Amino acid sequence: MRLLRKILLPAILLVLAYAFWQNSNFKQISAGVAIFLFGMLALEDGFQRLSGGMLERFLRASTNKLWKSFNFGLIVTSLMQTSSLVSVLTISFLSAGLIELTAGIGIIFGANIGTTATAWLLAGLGLKVNLSAYSMPMMVFGIIFVFQKSKSLKAFGWVLAGVGFIFMGIQNMKEGFDVMRDTIELTAYAMNGLAGLMVFTLIGIVATVIMQSSSATLILIITALATSQISYENALALSIGANVGTTITAIIGSLGANIEGKRLAGAHLIFNLVTALIAIASIKYLLVAVEWIGNYMELAPYNYTLRLAIFHTLFNVIGVIVVMPFTQPMVKFLKKIMPEKAIRLKQPKYILDSVLESEQATKVAIHSESVRLFDLSLKVIANGIGLKKNELTKTIDKETLPLKDKPLDGIGINESYEIRIKYIFSAIFEFVIKAREKFGSNSSHSIQQYSLAVRRLAFCIKEIKHLNKNLMTYISSDNLVIKGGYNYLRWSIIDTVREIYNVKYNKNQGTRKQMLKDLSKKVASDNKIMIKKIERAISENSITALMSTSLVTDTEYSNRACQNLIEMAEILFIGHNTKI
Repeated sequence: MRLLRKILLPAILLVLAYAFWQNSNFKQISAGVAIFLFGMLALEDGFQRLSGGMLERFLRASTNKLWKSFNFGLIVTSLMQTSSLVSVLTISFLSAGLIELTAGIGIIFGANIGTTATAWLLAGLGLKVNLSAYSMPMMVFGIIFVFQKSKSLKAFGWVLAGVGFIFMGIQNMKEGFDVMRDTIELTAYAMNGLAGLMVFTLIGIVATVIMQSSSATLILIITALATSQISYENALALSIGANVGTTITAIIGSLGANIEGKRLAGAHLIFNLVTALIAIASIKYLLVAVEWIGNYMELAPYNYTLRLAIFHTLFNVIGVIVVMPFTQPMVKFLKKIMPEKAIRLKQPKYILDSVLESEQATKVAIHSESVRLFDLSLKVIANGIGLKKNELTKTIDKETLPLKDKPLDGIGINESYEIRIKYIFSAIFEFVIKAREKFGSNSSHSIQQYSLAVRRLAFCIKEIKHLNKNLMTYISSDNLVIKGGYNYLRWSIIDTVREIYNVKYNKNQGTRKQMLKDLSKKVASDNKIMIKKIERAISENSITALMSTSLVTDTEYSNRACQNLIEMAEILFIGHNTKI
């Protein structure tokens, strides 16, 4: 992929330089495309800022059923005129585990139809008015708003400026094609029949891959068609190609995503390829349908731009009707050909670069990864006190605990730590820094709190590692007092972990708070009881001085490990509401 990018960029620059040298009018068209794309970027950024998490909350609430996901993609893309933002947001939420793959596919279905609104707006209105007359005031007022301190005004400014740049870009493209008509006729390169259909479909794919915007490609197609620079048949083929090429946005967005994000990009590609094949295979019948709809709408015989909009919408709708019933088989197929990688070293599951597209998704991803880290740490904690994970969380009781008096074969705490959690610890800290840099100080407090929870968990593991050496020695001792003392410490840790587990799955926040408050008191009480037991054992000479020193030190380690777990739980399971 890196090699392709290194080759592609110089190639594009050389082609553009040659085109500028050959035809000066091409500069205006290219500038129009560039201004249009910049406007799209500004518009996307403005909508993200303006939504303030509202879009994400709406997404979460609107994706529990396939038809709801479809409606979300359709409505939001129609309003915002940017399927790129919708697809990138969908991948980020899918990577964070907030929505299911089926919901993500539904959104893509809706976005594909929603993006057809671009063709309707331009063909029906944009070509009939002088857009530059509106673009200048929009850009001026927009930039003034951008420099304001208010977040809302700044966001509105980006939206307004984005629309202004889009209008200016369209006007430049339109004027460029008008002027070019006097010097060069692109229709001389028109191709008819199946060959023309395939060649211009490929051109549409390449153009959209380069610009990473099907809207920009459609604008070019419609403005060129309006000035008779391309034939109607070739314009239809280009629009089919643009539909396939737009999948590049999802594919690029999935590069930094987890396996679910990659599966969504695969679903997007499959859907658009199937839609394109349907359009190519049935183009004669589609043209008949377009003519019938055009006549019903009383369109002029040579109003090809609106007929193109009808065609673009028609084959996208047919694609959804054909593919949607096969959504579940598609999900199964994607999971089969893109299975979860079986890796020995545990990797982050939620904190991926694709999640950083959304502030809300970023917070949820950090929280989810931190909770996952706690779950992974349970095996390390269990190994540290000579148990298996299921023994720590469920099966061992006070009576059977003394029977587990030997280290686990082949499983040391250091090895368990290295394999299961060390890499994720580091990844969370690095991701928190990225998030703070991207979203600023206003978001840093809650994000920093999750980082604090992870540090508390790290401190807990450190205390368990300190405790491990003496504990593994003395739980098999013939001295029942020292053995009983270390089993008391083990049980205190087991009891703390199990109660935190109960807190995690308790749905009442008030109850969770009280549970942790009671647990903290119990751990402190257990610590005092243990100190008194040690003092009594020393006075009765039932343990040696070396044993007593070890037990006092390890009691402190055990107490700190439990308290760190409680402080972690207060942040992850009580301190912040992570729902969107």
